[in-house]
Amino acid sequence: MGSEKSLSLEEKVVDSSSEPTKIIQWEDLEQELARLWSLSSALNKAKEKKSSLELKLQSLIQLRAEALSRSNELEERRQKLEARKLAMDDMSMRSKLVVEDVKKREGRLSVEIKTILVAGKALSVASKQLQEANRLLAGERGLVHLKNLQRMRGKRQQYMIAQIALLYPVKSSIELTHGEKLDSSSNGSRSGKNGDSAGSKPLNLGPLTISGLRLTALPLKKASFFSDKKEVQKYASALGYIAHAVSLIASYLDVPLRYPLLFGGSRSYVNDYVSSVDPMPSDSTSSSLLATVSKPTEFPLFLEGQDITRAAYAIFLLNKDIEQLLNFIGVNSLGPRHVLANLKELLRSIQSQEYIDKI
Repeated sequence: MGSEKSLSLEEKVVDSSSEPTKIIQWEDLEQELARLWSLSSALNKAKEKKSSLELKLQSLIQLRAEALSRSNELEERRQKLEARKLAMDDMSMRSKLVVEDVKKREGRLSVEIKTILVAGKALSVASKQLQEANRLLAGERGLVHLKNLQRMRGKRQQYMIAQIALLYPVKSSIELTHGEKLDSSSNGSRSGKNGDSAGSKPLNLGPLTISGLRLTALPLKKASFFSDKKEVQKYASALGYIAHAVSLIASYLDVPLRYPLLFGGSRSYVNDYVSSVDPMPSDSTSSSLLATVSKPTEFPLFLEGQDITRAAYAIFLLNKDIEQLLNFIGVNSLGPRHVLANLKELLRSIQSQEYIDKI
């Protein structure tokens, strides 16, 4: 058996080494076997130690891998935490801005609420006043009372205009011819011998006069050839009468005249604000406003010592005032050159029943 072991050992030695075979003497065999046995046991111990070291190393490698994996996971979580911190900082900044904006809006809202409260109180007061006004005007009593007041005002205006018509009567300068009679119900129409009515055509009784004074265009055409100043004075007096009558009628109707009248008897004037507007320089833009002079331009309603053109323009403006009053009561003008005719129509229209019916 010892020989078999030696042979196996010898084979192992021959197989495991490239060195030449070593010849062992018989007397050294036991010693050599002991050495080999000790080496074998040392090798087995080394293998056991190696296997234990391998196990330990594998466990350490596994622990290292787990530690590395946990380190990577920890780093990833740290990066996520940093991102969340940045997001939290951004949200914190936004929240601060939102809080400041909310505070500003709260301030504005409080001001608006106070304004609404004040407006609500004013609206409540106005609503109560409106209800009170509606209560006063509700029903026939309120409307009838209002219409009665308006009719009383209209009748009062008619009475005052009638006084003006008596103060400054506008009549025809030619009396009726023999055999003609005036039909008062037709307002100036006349009947002939055959009893045929003239219909709706007005009776032409010649030039009109105011307080017996005629108003013709002759002084305007031949003002420089007058030797007698009385006709010029009568002409100025007639214009003064018309200006006074128009001023009174405008005040009674509560109508501000477009061309205010400055009454001075036979030395009356008409004010024109449009003629006192001076345009801007020609190089100004189209959007430039006109520079208005505070003092209006006065045009005389008389001829003595005045320019005929200015006097004619004054009569034109006076007729425009009469047309304004006619339009106010809903009556059309008879034309730009019919000053007395327009005045007569104005007096007649206000004193008619239609004026009261329109109220």
